Amino acid sequence: MACHSGGIRMNKLDGKFALVTGGASGIGGAISEELASAGAAVAIHYHSSKDAAQKIAEKITRSGGRAVAIGADLTEEAQVKRLFSEINSEFGALDILINNTGDLVERHPLSEMSLEFYHTVQAVNMDSAVLVTREALPLLKKAGAASIVNLASLAGRKGGHGGSLAYATAKGAMLTFTRALSTELAEHGIRVNAVAPGLILGSRFHAVHTTEESKKKTIAGIPLGRPGYCEDVARAVAFLASEYDGFITGATLDINGGVYMA
Repeated sequence: MACHSGGIRMNKLDGKFALVTGGASGIGGAISEELASAGAAVAIHYHSSKDAAQKIAEKITRSGGRAVAIGADLTEEAQVKRLFSEINSEFGALDILINNTGDLVERHPLSEMSLEFYHTVQAVNMDSAVLVTREALPLLKKAGAASIVNLASLAGRKGGHGGSLAYATAKGAMLTFTRALSTELAEHGIRVNAVAPGLILGSRFHAVHTTEESKKKTIAGIPLGRPGYCEDVARAVAFLASEYDGFITGATLDINGGVYMA
């Protein structure tokens, strides 16, 4: 039986509209730039990194692309609604949603963890993705063939290092959220996938939460013999996004140099 060639343009996002949450720096910044380089107009969401978001938007614009920086606290439903009001005003469409926002916040073992801290971590990592995705659905459904890419983590696969139980739990939930949502949205032509990065240098996460000793130990155990970089994740996200008429959904792409293989 001959393979079917549907004329799908791989890795081309001309005329597409994307939202990258937490898209101002680190992995999110690299994703914003990668999507823009493939031709997409990009809404760069930020919470506290206004200057960084505006700099990336200006860089994309200078290169002939289209980008806008929009601030919001994604744990607040009213602010998520305002975010999409601005996206509607600016773009009037959405083909690609990248749920990148997330943070470990702090390291606490369960024995020392307050319920307030636990809820904070879940809100930053999971509630934000649920609120944003729900609000994005009308635009994504209108697009006809849309793509959602969720940022999970190797911690969601393996449980993370000491003190990251709340974060690892949230990222594990993101993996399940991805699978469940892919089934729910398939009838609308919306594909939902995730990436699960390991040690990615150049990101705020490891600059803040990982010691140099821990980085060296982790790198020593990576089969490819090097850490990952933000661009490694951005290319994978752009691939999943650009297959907007593709056949990949409900999948998680592990980006860890061979540390974990599902």
